[in-house]
Amino acid sequence: MKKLTVNVNDSYDILIEKGLINKTGELVKSVLDCNKITLISDDNVYALYGDNVKTQLEKQGYQVFTYVFKAGEASKKTSTVIDMVEFMADKQLTRSDAVVALGGGVCGDMAGFASAIYLRGIRFVQIPTSLLAQVDSSVGGKTAVDLPQGKNLCGAFHQPCLVIIDPNVLDTLSDHFFNDGMGEVVKYGCIKSKSLFERLEKENPKDFIEDLIYECVDIKRVIVENDEKEMGERALLNFGHTCGHAIEKLWNFETVSHGEAVAIGMVMISQAGESAGLTEKGTADRIVNILGKMNMKIEDTHSTKEIVDAMSADKKRTNKGIKLVMLKEIGESFIKPVTMEETATLFGVN
Repeated sequence: MKKLTVNVNDSYDILIEKGLINKTGELVKSVLDCNKITLISDDNVYALYGDNVKTQLEKQGYQVFTYVFKAGEASKKTSTVIDMVEFMADKQLTRSDAVVALGGGVCGDMAGFASAIYLRGIRFVQIPTSLLAQVDSSVGGKTAVDLPQGKNLCGAFHQPCLVIIDPNVLDTLSDHFFNDGMGEVVKYGCIKSKSLFERLEKENPKDFIEDLIYECVDIKRVIVENDEKEMGERALLNFGHTCGHAIEKLWNFETVSHGEAVAIGMVMISQAGESAGLTEKGTADRIVNILGKMNMKIEDTHSTKEIVDAMSADKKRTNKGIKLVMLKEIGESFIKPVTMEETATLFGVN
């Protein structure tokens, strides 16, 4: 078993091993001494793994209540989270009880947010079942839902007390959703690990999936420990996301998935960086080539102006503008604060 510990105010472990989902009960018991657990999942994931996880938790003596929502980004809204919180109140969960999130990024984000606001915060465990969630969203304590005005605009920082990662569950993902998660994997190579990026250029990621997950999570662990509330370095994790979130908004959080949008965003910002002389020539082409191997989209049908205009709603915008994450070269990233006018110039839409 691979193990990483995130050393924040309330430190927690990330466990990575094939078949680990079948040890859920004993692992949860090692960190949660409570009576009641709300198991939150979507209808797709619960059909695959829900009964197994629920049975394991019950064998450890927990009273388990299941909340299952309709799969998809369209469910990631305030009304769903309020419904979750009311469900927990109906079941009379106390401050010593907990939530277990079983699913992808949408599930983890919402279940984490619900646990953050119920009784002003109860503990929760992440069991990520998508590649995107395993390498990125399940770690670091960012929880949120979308608003009509933009992605993840309503949320809270709330760290899990344990993350259980079983690479075997990725076998049930469609190629589309596996590749969607690879958008985040490529991001980690771009911002912090030239060696990971080069390995992705040469090898099939499925052939070294445990190492891949471990490296991505370890990169994020270090960044989160240095900057838990995103006051500085943690913003590097947003490479490709400012454009990507704008693209998702333009599609009303449908049609284009998160990983696809981030992939397009990485290409856009790298091309803009090269044109401005800030990014090494050929960087965007390398990103395009690696995304092409995974059948990922590299451009959007909306115009660059439409995307830049939509970036004005990004949650990381300040009254002075946006902090864009850019590359000097593969493996080396930096933060460039720009006004909205400078952003338009950078992307060539003035």
